[in-house]
Amino acid sequence: MALLDGFTHHRIATGAVDIHVAQGGQGPPLLLLHGFPETHAMWRLVAPELARRYTVVAADLRGYGDSDKPADAGDTGHALYSKRAMAADMVAVMTALGHPRFRLAAHDRGARVAHRLALDHPDRVERLCLMDIVPGSVVYGTVDQRVATAYWHWFFLIQPAPFPERLLGLDAEFVLTSALRGLSPHAGQGEASPFPPAVMKEYLRCFRDPATLHAMCEDYRAGAGIDLAHEAEDRRLGRRIQCPTLVLWGKKGLVGRAYDPLAVWGEVCRDLKGEALDCGHFLPEERPQDVLRALLDFMG
Repeated sequence: MALLDGFTHHRIATGAVDIHVAQGGQGPPLLLLHGFPETHAMWRLVAPELARRYTVVAADLRGYGDSDKPADAGDTGHALYSKRAMAADMVAVMTALGHPRFRLAAHDRGARVAHRLALDHPDRVERLCLMDIVPGSVVYGTVDQRVATAYWHWFFLIQPAPFPERLLGLDAEFVLTSALRGLSPHAGQGEASPFPPAVMKEYLRCFRDPATLHAMCEDYRAGAGIDLAHEAEDRRLGRRIQCPTLVLWGKKGLVGRAYDPLAVWGEVCRDLKGEALDCGHFLPEERPQDVLRALLDFMG
């Protein structure tokens, strides 16, 4: 289902996987990356306006949406879904599209990919916006009852296969709806919701695919293992994000309630600014005009 007006859809071969993208507009390249449990369609309320100034590329992450979902083949390290591998996908996509350097805005799991991309490929990213996350090592290093309750899926999805996959598949629609509303408790319902019926239908089309359910679990398993090892290596080597970085978060969500995002990201970024928006977790869908304003002001 095409939810981005005026955008064309392509599958880009990266050499490892094929990545589905929606592309529109003209101007400097801007890559948009979505989070769990969504697809590139989460940008539908901001991407068309961004396309008035930028060449916008909204991609489905490896394992999500209509991108490839490689099987792990028994890889206990879950390297196929490391943020390093997923970041390399996006670098290959932008190279194939003729964009050696680009701006990057990302939410949730996509922001974890963007965090890794900016560290592993600093020459590729001109400006970076990370939405409603703190580094995975911070989350796992500060778990309390509040964090565990809000981020229950972090601990469920990392259980050994096929336990979570089987349970998710029993009622995918209920799980998807519960996850979205659980992370966006202040959002309205029905057409007033950030997730109106047509959008939920599209998210569910992708979410109920058994290959997607497995890939999402692998994403989180990697986040609890190999991704933490990469973050530890960054700290040991003193790596920091070099490009100008904007951090946005929802003050009603867990990130806004449990952390000081500017203090946390100040340890990781050399050039940082940030802002809390009056919403829960899904900033581009709950407060699209605020996100659009922030991005246009920051991206230049």
